[in-house]
Amino acid sequence: MDARFTAEQDEIRRTLRELLHKRCGPEELRAAVDTPAGHDPALWTALAEQLGLPGLALPEDYGGAGCSVTELALACEETGRALAPSPLLATAVLTAPLLLALGTDAQRADLLPRIASGALTAALAVPGPALATALGLTGHDPSGEWAGGGRAGGVQARQADGGWRLYGQVDQVLDGHSARLLVVAAHTGGFARSRVLLFLVRGAAAGLTRVRQTALDATRGQARLQLRHVEAELLGHGGDDVLAALARLGDTAAACLAAEAVGAAGRVLERTVEYVGQREQFGRPIGSFQAVKHRLADVYVQVQAARSAAYYAAWATAQGERVGGLALAQALQALRGAGAEGIQSHGGIGVTWEHDVHLYFKRAAGDELLFGPVHRLRAHAADLAHVFEEAG
Repeated sequence: MDARFTAEQDEIRRTLRELLHKRCGPEELRAAVDTPAGHDPALWTALAEQLGLPGLALPEDYGGAGCSVTELALACEETGRALAPSPLLATAVLTAPLLLALGTDAQRADLLPRIASGALTAALAVPGPALATALGLTGHDPSGEWAGGGRAGGVQARQADGGWRLYGQVDQVLDGHSARLLVVAAHTGGFARSRVLLFLVRGAAAGLTRVRQTALDATRGQARLQLRHVEAELLGHGGDDVLAALARLGDTAAACLAAEAVGAAGRVLERTVEYVGQREQFGRPIGSFQAVKHRLADVYVQVQAARSAAYYAAWATAQGERVGGLALAQALQALRGAGAEGIQSHGGIGVTWEHDVHLYFKRAAGDELLFGPVHRLRAHAADLAHVFEEAG
C-alpha cells in the first residue's frame, strides 16, 4: 500500500484551502452563520462550480467526479480547518450516498446530477437524538427503535391516497432548515410488523414545518421538523435493508467527520503556537516556557495520531473495514484537547465571543453530542472487534 497522496489529491486540498482562505475568513464565517440559511450560498455555489465538491464522491454517470471516500475526507479536512458552514456534510456525506445506494434508477437520475451540480441540497432526518445510533457508530439497534419503534413518537409512515404520508417530529436535523430535499427515516407497518424505511420529502411540502434551532456549535445549522400528513416518496423499492445501508453510511461519515475534526484541531493548534510566540510575559514570549512547550507538544502528538487514524479510516472504508468510529473518537478527542489548550493559552487576553478560538472547542463539544461521545464510540468499536469477549 502506497500511503502517499496523489497529485490530484494534493491539488484538491491546495485549491480548496486557497478558496476558503479568500472566501471564508473569520468575518465571513460570522456573517454566514447569522443568515437564515446558516451558510453563504455564494460560497456554496463557488465550491460546486469551481471545485465540484458536492459531487466529488459521486459516479461520473451522475455528473460527479468519480472519486473515493479519501478525496471527500480530504475536502472535509479543509472545510474543518476553516470551520466553514456549508451543506457539504449534510448533502454530500450523509444524504447522497443513501440516494446512490437505495434509490431507484429514476430517483438517482433525477436527484444525483442536481446534487453534484450544487443546485440541490439535502439533509438526513433521523428521529430523536439518535443519529449516532442510526449510523451504527455508538451502538447496534437491529429493530430500529430509534425511529419510533412502531409506537407513538418518532415518525410514522402510512399509505394513503395511493402514496405515502408522514406524521411526527424530528429534532436536530443538520441543515434541515435550508435543505431543499429531506431524506426522512420513518416506521411503517404498525407495532406488530414495524420496519424502518426512508422517504423523500420536498422542502416546500405542504404540512412540513421547519424551525432553525439554537445550537452549541453555530457553524452547524440544525432544525426541528414537524410533519403533519406530509406527502412523501418511498426511497427505493422498499425491499432494501435500510438499517444495513445506514450502518455502511456510518463508516463513510465517520471517516469524513474524523478528517474534518483533524483539520479543525490542526488549525487551532497553529493559531495557538503563533499566539504563544508573540505574547510576552516576564520579558519573553510565553511559548519559550518549558511548561507551555510540553503542553502544546502533547497536543501536537494527539493531532498527528488522529490525522493518521483519519487517513487510514478513509482508505479502509473503501476496503470494507469498519474503523471509522475509532478514528472519529481519536479525532474528536484531539480537537477537544487542542481547543481547550487554545483557550488556556489565550487566557491572558481574555477569550470572549469575539475571539475565534472558542468556536473550535464548541465544534468538538457539538460533534460529540451529535456523533459520540468518545467513550461510546470506542466501546462500540471494541464490541465490533470482539475485544472483550472471552475465548470460547
